[in-house]
Amino acid sequence: MSGAGGESPWIRRFHPPAVPPGRPVPVLVVLPHAGGSASFYFPLSRDLAAHAEVLTVQYPGRQERLGEPSPDTIAGLADGVERALEPWRGRPLVLFGHSMGAVLAYELARRMETAGETPRGLIVSGRRSPLAGREGDREEEHLHARDDDALLAHVHSLSGTDPALLADPAFRELILPALRSDYRAVETWRHEPGPPLRTPVSVLCGDADPRASLAEARGWRDVAGAGFGFRGFPGGHFYLTEQHAAVVRAVAEDLAGFTAG
Repeated sequence: MSGAGGESPWIRRFHPPAVPPGRPVPVLVVLPHAGGSASFYFPLSRDLAAHAEVLTVQYPGRQERLGEPSPDTIAGLADGVERALEPWRGRPLVLFGHSMGAVLAYELARRMETAGETPRGLIVSGRRSPLAGREGDREEEHLHARDDDALLAHVHSLSGTDPALLADPAFRELILPALRSDYRAVETWRHEPGPPLRTPVSVLCGDADPRASLAEARGWRDVAGAGFGFRGFPGGHFYLTEQHAAVVRAVAEDLAGFTAG
């Protein structure tokens, strides 16, 4: 389900919170990966509704927002999400981002801290530390500038999209504009130096992720100044679908820890 009348198109609320009485109700903001849509995280929303009010972000250029141009910078994406979260200002927010979404969540946490509204927690998934080198330093990561076949071959290699869909010309035509914009956004993003986060950080990563080794993911410790946790899971870049139940338990534990006291 979407939000009530007038709610931003950036926000999808699939499930009402079902947190038991007497427990805090944090707001979990889920930020998808490059090329990802809100519906990919429907199972996560469903299974975390007992622990939080789950807001799943829907970027422009996909599903019901297909006709809208997708921002091709992390700053542009952050601007849209930041405006969309206005109704939840003052609530205990926890940010969860996978892959590109992890970069976006980090930027949002920094913006919120600058505004004096420190999130309760930041959960980053499937992404190496912002200090692990610039995105464009790796030859294989200039994908936004390569041809359609190279970009789609890379997406196929990550095992997050049904290969039959990627082979369908109509589907390819639908997803390519937003996919390329997302890859341009994350591959041209540059980390700006600044103080460590005041937001506690939890890192989740697959132990066979070709985009982020466990060592690179642990490097998030270097930007975390107020608490750090790390969990590795069996699997690749989309370990969070392969290990869904374990990921739900981990995020639920983080939510409880971030909002305790």
